[in-house]
Parts: sequence; C-alpha cells; structure tokens
Amino acid sequence: MLKFVFRGAMRRTHQTSPQWILRTNPLSSFSLFEQHHQLFCYSTKSAKSSDLKAKKKPDKKSNNGTASAGEHSAVTTADELDNPLFFDDRVSRRRHLVEDEKRPSLDVGPNGLPLFTSTPSLSLLTKKDTCSYFKFSEKDLKAALPEGLPKGMVVEFEESMRSALLVRKSFLDLRDNFKRIVDPSLLSSDSKGVKVRKQIVLDGPVGCGKSITLAMFVHWAREEGWLVLYVPQGREWTHGGYFYRNPQTGLWDTPDQAFNVLKDFLKYNEPRLMQLQCHIVDPVPLGEGAGVGLMKGVECMPVPEGSTLYDLIQIGIKYTQAAVGVLVRLRKELSLVKDVPVLIAIDQYNSWFTFSKHEEPVTMKSCRPIHARELAMVNAFRSMMHNEMMVGAFSHSTAVGKLRQDLPDVPADARVNLPRYSLDEADAVSHYYLRQRLIRHEAFSEDKWKKVYYLCNGNGAEMRSLVPLIR
Repeated sequence: MLKFVFRGAMRRTHQTSPQWILRTNPLSSFSLFEQHHQLFCYSTKSAKSSDLKAKKKPDKKSNNGTASAGEHSAVTTADELDNPLFFDDRVSRRRHLVEDEKRPSLDVGPNGLPLFTSTPSLSLLTKKDTCSYFKFSEKDLKAALPEGLPKGMVVEFEESMRSALLVRKSFLDLRDNFKRIVDPSLLSSDSKGVKVRKQIVLDGPVGCGKSITLAMFVHWAREEGWLVLYVPQGREWTHGGYFYRNPQTGLWDTPDQAFNVLKDFLKYNEPRLMQLQCHIVDPVPLGEGAGVGLMKGVECMPVPEGSTLYDLIQIGIKYTQAAVGVLVRLRKELSLVKDVPVLIAIDQYNSWFTFSKHEEPVTMKSCRPIHARELAMVNAFRSMMHNEMMVGAFSHSTAVGKLRQDLPDVPADARVNLPRYSLDEADAVSHYYLRQRLIRHEAFSEDKWKKVYYLCNGNGAEMRSLVPLIR
C-alpha cells in the first residue's frame, strides 16, 4: 500500500527541478495518507494550482512551436511513473550491474567505508563487520540449505540482483551464544555476565529479519560441522496432507509431512548420518500410510542391531506407514548423539502453538479444530524443556495471531527480540541499494533515505520496495 501512496503523492506535482521539502505542523493531527503525502511532497507550490494551470493551457508552446523544456520534463516524468518498466527495467539494470562489477570503486558504503566485508566465512565475522554486506555464492548457499531458503532471503536476492546479506549484530550475538556453549573456553573474562542459552526463540516485529537470521545461523552451524535439523516451513507440519488419529498414541499422524521431513534431513546430513549409530533398537511402530492404509499383518518395523541413523531414516522413507514413527524415534536419537553438536532449527515456530488446519468430525454438521500439540510430529519436536540446542523463529507472515509471553514447553527466558534496522544499518542498506541500482544516483541523498526509513519504521521489506521510488 505504501508504494501506491508514494506514487500518488509524486504524481501530484509536475514542477521542474523538484526539491524535496518536509512540511510538518505539530499542532494538527493528520490521517495516515496526509502524513505520507506531506513526507514525500517535493513542490513548493500547490499541486492543485499546478493542475489547474495545466488544464487551462494544455497546448501552450514555445516560440519554435515545441513544448518548453520544463513542461517536456514534467510530462516525461508523469509518463515514466505510469510505466511499470520505469521502476523495474530488470534487463537494462542487470546489464549495467555486470558492467559495474568492473568498477570496485563503486563498492563504497557510509562514511567511505567498504560496502562489502572481505571476511571469507561466517565463522570469522566480527563486530567490525557489522553494517557491511557478506557475499554468498548462490551455489554454495543452496548446497548448505537444501531444505529451501526463507522467502525474505529469496526476495532480497531477486530484487537486489546479488546474493549478499547485511551482517547484523543480532546474527553475531546468536552465533557467539552457541559458540560459547560448544566451546566453554570462549567464556573469557571479557564475557562475564553474558548468559548463554541452549534454547532460543527469535521474536520481534514484522520485517526484522528473524527467518534470515535463523537461515544464516544454520549455514554457519553446518560450516562448523554440526548436525542440524532445519525446518524452514514449520507451518507445513500443521497444514495439508493426509491425517488420522493413531489409536496407539492418541495423537494425530501426518505421514506425508513426516516423509518430506525425513527426505529433507538427508539432503545435507547423509554422510554424517551414515557414521552415527542408533542407540535405540526397539521396533518402530507402524501406522497408516498416505493412500496405502495399514500394512497387513505387521504392527511394527524392526531396527536391525548395528543400524545407523541413515538406516533408520531409510525405513521411514521406504515405508510410509513408518514415517511418523521413525521421525518421532529420530527426535529421541538426536538427543543421544554426543560425537557432534546437534541443533534443531525451526522457522515459523509460532505455528506450533495454535490450531492446525485439520479438523475432527464431531457430529454430522460440526467439526472440532485440532490443535498443533495434538499432532505427533509437533508433539515430539515442539518442547524446549530439555538440554539440547534448539532455536525457533516466529514468522508473523503465517498470521497465527499474537501469542502469550509465557509459552508452554518453552523456558521463560528463551525469547529474544530482534530489532528492525537501526539508523546505521539503514544507512548501509541504502548505500547497498544505491550500488545495486535500486536507487538512482542523481536522486540519492541522506535526507531522502532517512525519510523512507522513518516512514517504514525500519521494516526491511518496506524499505526495499520504497527506495526505488525516490526521485
């Protein structure tokens, strides 16, 4: 909506040599539209009077029979604003960006500092690298996160036409917290008073970068050789697919989702899982399979002695009736792994504290919504009341409603609120978008990007959508 408000405000004036001015009146109250219009109005004359003059003399020409330069410029600007290619000429912009790569002098951030960090890996980043951009290899990023990238990261890469992300203090704090857990020797005298947490829930306002922070953290953990179960779409565990009540457990099984989670877990971790032995050799209980029902004459699937975690997962992939049982068993096995650090990372974690999309028929005309905690998969993985490392990230885009502060199965001090962009971060982001030609060089100024920053209240997605409209 902010885009349309911004464009509407800019269409109201056709004066030459536009100058941005900020008109405020602290004694009067304005509607949201009026505030946005005044923030981005850049004419010293009334737009209404300008429109009236244009209507009275639509055919006004100069002595040589052509429109004056100022009028021609105004008409061109109006036409460009109505042209969708004006703001998104991707082919031309991509061509210019290729040429810009030959000019490293353009990689300048705020105060003349380097825009991109020269640090080669996420492990080596320090606080000196904050407010600079870290370049990713798109191929390596997809290899490190084969389960999928968060939507916000994908959109950022597409719009900026570069696989780079801002190094934020919130990411470094999260990374360093778990580094101290794995290596207690890092708890030096400098870090006295710093409390380490094995379970963290990333919370914060819309657009503060929770999902991107979690994805970067998972990328770092896998670089360090950790065994990570990463779920980028936690909401999928509670929506869609075949479901039924398992009479043995009283919980609802979702074999489709269990099958997909097991396959995703193998994509990156297969070599490591082949080396880890199963600690539990009890048979895996069977249930119904998606579209195939129960396995006739068989109630459980044996786990041969000496099996690895890879062998266990293959049972759930080969027999869909065993998928849920294998995933629940896998959760227990992960808690027993001591040879390598184990991390469970769940995005859209808040979807596990509300009702699922599934319903249980009660009468011929009514159904009862099934809560997420009644699903066997969620029930096995949701709790943080244990001693293993686990990170969950809330996603407000899933629209599950505001949750209470004291969540069940979550430690009272687990929540960490991530802030939106600070002014320094917004400065770096604006210079980055200038470098990536989302902002025109002739239109860029500190005053203008700050107006966008304050209008968006530091929301990264809204800043990215509005900065191309700066004129």
